[in-house]
Amino acid sequence: MTDNTTTTSRARPRINGAAIGYFAQQYGVLIIIVALLIGLSFASDSFFTARNLLNILNQSAPLAIIACALTLVIIGGGFDLSTGAIFGVASVSAGWLAVNVDPYIGIIAGPLIGLMLGAINGIIITGFGVHSFLVTLATSLVYRGVAILITGGALIPVRIPEFSWLGRERIGMVNVAVIVLAIFMIAMMFLLNRTTFGRKVFAVGGNEEAAILSGIRTNLVKIMTFCLTGGAAGLAGVISVSRISMAEPQAGVGMELEAIAAVILGGTSIMGGSGAVWRSVSGVLLIALIGNGFNILNVNPFFKDLTTGVIIVIAVALAASASRR
Repeated sequence: MTDNTTTTSRARPRINGAAIGYFAQQYGVLIIIVALLIGLSFASDSFFTARNLLNILNQSAPLAIIACALTLVIIGGGFDLSTGAIFGVASVSAGWLAVNVDPYIGIIAGPLIGLMLGAINGIIITGFGVHSFLVTLATSLVYRGVAILITGGALIPVRIPEFSWLGRERIGMVNVAVIVLAIFMIAMMFLLNRTTFGRKVFAVGGNEEAAILSGIRTNLVKIMTFCLTGGAAGLAGVISVSRISMAEPQAGVGMELEAIAAVILGGTSIMGGSGAVWRSVSGVLLIALIGNGFNILNVNPFFKDLTTGVIIVIAVALAASASRR
């Protein structure tokens, strides 16, 4: 009788608070996205169309690219508040080079400048042992000042076809920027989940002391994650400039908070050690869907910010609850 009871108990899947919390952390953002898609489709005939959905993806591409790389920083136990400023520096640098040197050099230089600024963040953080929150808060002010110095505070018009194709051209119905996002997301997923470097990122964020004792060069891992995020912000900046044909020093203001919110919405732990790239992109899409839906329904923008904020608070609460279990 005892054996039968044990067998029966093993056969039944256990549904408890921990399992529900884990499921909510893993797939909650997808459930909310599906609910929004259904609700907005009934609310407006113009919402669930290929044109509108592709437009949402295209508009979200720069932010999603940053969120993909930022996921690695946060999984590694770091925090980056400078992505918006790096976006601004890369934007004006790429625009200036495109106009004054060569359009293709401008496209290539944007991500490289972002990567360099990200490396400076990582070197300062690991070299001085200062928390990444404080360092990137300070460097964001410096980088924003650099962007203003480059342009003198003025706008740089970049109306060059060899430059604007990245943000404006399409392959079929799909914008090139969306294709770039898809390639970048797959590359980040592969790097995080299929390489030794990715395993080291999880190890550093999960328990840094244990990672050091295991022989992992934790400082190098951290520097590389900040390089990737800087490069992503630079790439996003180039896409944005090529789309609007204008480089401005104030571009990207507040973008760092949106990217962090998207990563947290996707269920990546702010304590480090767990997370997924695809969920961060889902978080970006969730924010974009809320904005698009409210615009279509002509709702007061205040309620959009209110709704987004409430959803982020719920996501953080669920993540904290799951981590305590």
